[in-house]
Amino acid sequence: MKILRILKTLLIVLIAVVCFTPSAWAFCGFYVSKADTKLYNKASQVIIAHEGDRTILTMANDYQGNAKDFALVVPVPVVLQKEQVHVGDPKIIERLDAFSAPRLVEYFDSDPCRPMMYEAMPSAPAPPTLGAARGQAASDNALGVTIESKFSVGEYDILVLSAKESNGLETWLNRNNYKIPQGANQLLKPYIRQNMKFFVAKVNLEEFDKSGYQNLRPLMIAYESPKFMLPIRLGMINSTSEQDLIVYLLSPKGQTEITNYRTVNIPSNTEIPLYVKQEFGGFYKTMFQNSYKSEDKKVAFLEYAWDMGNCDPCSAQPLSPEELKKAGVFWTEEGGRSNVFITRLHVRYTRDKFPEDLMFQETSNQTSFQGRYVLRHPFTGNASCQAGQEYKRSLRSRFEKEAQNLAKLTGWNIQDIRKKMDINDIPDSKPTPFWRKLWSLSLVAPLVLIMMPTRKRRRK
Repeated sequence: MKILRILKTLLIVLIAVVCFTPSAWAFCGFYVSKADTKLYNKASQVIIAHEGDRTILTMANDYQGNAKDFALVVPVPVVLQKEQVHVGDPKIIERLDAFSAPRLVEYFDSDPCRPMMYEAMPSAPAPPTLGAARGQAASDNALGVTIESKFSVGEYDILVLSAKESNGLETWLNRNNYKIPQGANQLLKPYIRQNMKFFVAKVNLEEFDKSGYQNLRPLMIAYESPKFMLPIRLGMINSTSEQDLIVYLLSPKGQTEITNYRTVNIPSNTEIPLYVKQEFGGFYKTMFQNSYKSEDKKVAFLEYAWDMGNCDPCSAQPLSPEELKKAGVFWTEEGGRSNVFITRLHVRYTRDKFPEDLMFQETSNQTSFQGRYVLRHPFTGNASCQAGQEYKRSLRSRFEKEAQNLAKLTGWNIQDIRKKMDINDIPDSKPTPFWRKLWSLSLVAPLVLIMMPTRKRRRK
C-alpha cells in the first residue's frame, strides 16, 4: 500500500538551471583589457566556504573574448601567496547550482472514487608575465604601488598589489598596458583606505593552450581575516545594466545572512498552471523581476537553505564529501559526517541600489527553505461516483486559483493565462445545493405512510 501511495503521488523535480541562473559566470572584480575591447560583466556565481575567520572563495567567470585580452582585479583582505590560490573545477559550481536551484514539482490527483489515506502534499519547511619589469620598481614605488607577491597557478599569472592611493594604482595599471574601465579610480579609493590588497590575474596563453579547456576555469583563494564580505562594487564598472549574482554560502553552522541589506524569501510553494512546465525558465525570470521591483530593487533573495546531507525533494543528488572539498569545504573530518549547510542567495544589483559591498555573518539558524512551484495534474479517469462528480465540479475554481497565482507572481495578463489553460471550456463549479446530498443518497430509508385509523362516528 505504501508503494502504491508513492506511485500515486509521484513527484517529478524539474530544474531550470540554464533558464534562471546564468550559464556563464563572472568574477566580483572588474575586467581590464590590453586593448579597447569592451568587456561586460553580466552575471556572477561565487562559492564562499566559511568558518570563523577562515574563508575559501571560488570565483568563476563569463568572460567572452580572446583569452589574451583577459585580466581581472579583485580586492582581497590579505596578501596571498601561491599556496593560497588554486584553479577550481567548473563542474562543482554546476553541481551546487543543480542541487540548490529553484524547482518545479508535479503531483497527480488520485481517483476520487477510490479515496486513499496518504500523507498530505509536503510543503517546503518554513555555492610575458603580468606586471612591471625589475627596472621599473623605483617608478612603481613612486606611484605608491608595491608588488607584494607574484606567481603562476594553472593558466593564470597572478600579482598581489598594495597601493597607497587610487591615482597611483590607476596609473600603474595603465603604464603596464591595462586599460581599466572609466570610473574605476573612485571605486578603488574605499578599498585602499581599508588597507585591502588587489588580486590581479591574467591568462598565461601557453598554459591555457596546454590545459585543453575551452573556457577559463574558476579561481579559488584561501585566506584568514575577520572580514566576511564579498566585493561587488568594482564589478559594476563593467556592467551596462543590472547584474545578477548567485552566492553559494557553505557553513558548518547554519544559514549565512547579509548584514547590510535586507534578505527576503523568494515567493515559493505556490500552485501554478500545468502549461508553465513548458516555459518554466521564462516564468522564473519574469517572477524574479516582478519580485525584485516590488521590493524596490534593493534586497537579496533567499532561493535555498538546506543541510547538504539530505534534500526533499531532491533536484540533484547531494554533493559527495570529495565534491564538497572541491567546493572549498575544509572543516569536515575524514569519514565523518559532512556538516555543511548551504545558503543560496540571488542578488540583482546596480550602483545606486547597492552602494556597499556585501557583508555576511554566520548563524546557527538551520531553518530549511527552497524556491519551489507546484503543478497538480487532475484525475482524468471516469470518476462517475458522487465524489467524482463533486471533484470535477471543483476543478474550475482550482484552475482559476492557479491562474490568479500565476498572474500575481508574474504580472501576466489574467485573460491570456485563462486562454492558455482553456479554463473557459471547463464546466462552472456551482455549489451543490444543500439538499442534494440528502436526496441522492442511495441508502435512503423508504418513505412510510402511516395511516391513522379513523374513528367511526356514532349515529344519534
